Parts: sequence; C-alpha cells; structure tokens
Amino acid sequence: MAERKPQWPETGDLVIATIETVTDYGAYAKLDEFEKRGLLHVSEISSSWIRNIRDFVRENQKVVLKVLRVDHDKGHIDLSLRRVTKRERIEKIMSWKKERKADALLRGVAEKTNLTVDEIIQKIVPAVEQKYDLYEAFEKAAIEGAEVLTALGVAENLATAFAEVAQERIHVKMVKVRGLLEVKVAKPNGVKVIKEAFHKAKGERIKDAKITFFVIAAPKYSIEVQAENYKRAEDVMQKTADNVMNVIHKAGGEGTFRREK
Repeated sequence: MAERKPQWPETGDLVIATIETVTDYGAYAKLDEFEKRGLLHVSEISSSWIRNIRDFVRENQKVVLKVLRVDHDKGHIDLSLRRVTKRERIEKIMSWKKERKADALLRGVAEKTNLTVDEIIQKIVPAVEQKYDLYEAFEKAAIEGAEVLTALGVAENLATAFAEVAQERIHVKMVKVRGLLEVKVAKPNGVKVIKEAFHKAKGERIKDAKITFFVIAAPKYSIEVQAENYKRAEDVMQKTADNVMNVIHKAGGEGTFRREK
C-alpha cells in the first residue's frame, strides 16, 4: 500500500512497471508501486541486438525492471530490463502479488472493524512486521488463529478480525506425511492403554498441524500429519509418535515407529 511505501525507489531496487510509451530510443514506464515514471533506454532493454524495440517491450506490458539511477531533483529514474535475471523476475512478481493480496486483506480487516485502512495499518502493521511479512502473517493467522498477532502485542479485537479475514479468504496448501506405529501392551487393560496413548498424543495443543490416527490392523496403526511445510510436519509426527511411545512404555508395553515413504 502507498501508505507504507517510500516515495521513491532506491538504486538497485527491482520494481514492477507498466510500459506506457515506446520510442526509437527506449521506453517510458510507470512504476506501479511508486506512482513515478522512468526511462528504459534502448541500451538497457536487451544484451542482444535490437532491430525492433517492440519485439522486447510494448505498450501496457507489465515488466520487472531494475533501478539504475534516481535523480530526486530532476525527477528522473533510469531503468534496466536486461540486468534483471530470470530468478529475480519470478521472485519479484511473486512478492508483488503477495503484497497486493495483503493490501486487499487489510481492507477486509478495516471493513470488519469499522476502521479506516490507515488506522489498521497504524495499529497492526508495525507490530506484525517485526516478525513477519504482512502476507506471511495472514497465512499464519489462517492456520493458527488470532494468537499469532496477540503474541506480538496486537489488541485482541483487531487480532481476531485479522484472523477471521485470513481464514475466510486464504486457503493454505498443507503438506502431508505418514508414519507407522506398532504397539503392544500385553495386559488386561492393554487396549485401554493404547487408546489413551493415542488420545493423549492427539490432544497435544498444536495449532499449526492436524494429526490423525488410523487403525490398520492391531498392532499396526498409521499416523498422518498435515502442516504448512514438510519440516514442520515431520517434527510434529516425530513428537507425536514419541508421546505415544512414552505412554506405552510406562504401561509396560512395547512398540516401534517408522516413517512411511
């Protein structure tokens, strides 16, 4: 959002721009994130021979450019297309799309709380951006709820609205991992002990992951964990399996766990 952006880009910045005018000596581009205009000289369009500039850029085209020079006094910004790598272009576009989504989500929070967008920015964004990018915070809140923000000092009513908007509008793709537990408790109350072990392990307060157990055929049980990334899913699965094993072992039983490929 413009309220959070500096007025000018800095040398070396990657910017999203819209080509407005193409000439024989280059192109003029509007910097979408700054509401400024800059010159993309023909020498900075491509490293290869240019016969027709419009083979490389055309009016109304969205491009990722690198800022070469900024002259505040004259209001000039020199830009480059040829110095932007493929990886930089992809990462900048992804970042820009997330920023736009975050702006739309902030407007949703403003509507839900009957505050202006400026007020929401002042009350939420500085605290959130101490730890997360704004869109990342929305993704976290979609999974874990309002506590993501209250832990950063955001007022509970605003944190709740933030989380509600995130959960309504963001679908976070979860990854899934599975493991196999084999447990035995050779005692009269063995079945009860096993059920309690699974119940206790599943009852652990883990807000950013979903844990499910399946009976394959006693003594084999499957454990499935869904989380936002594989490392987190693996960690939760291992911790859950350890918790089950601890209960089984304390009851005099035995068991093993292995990760399913």
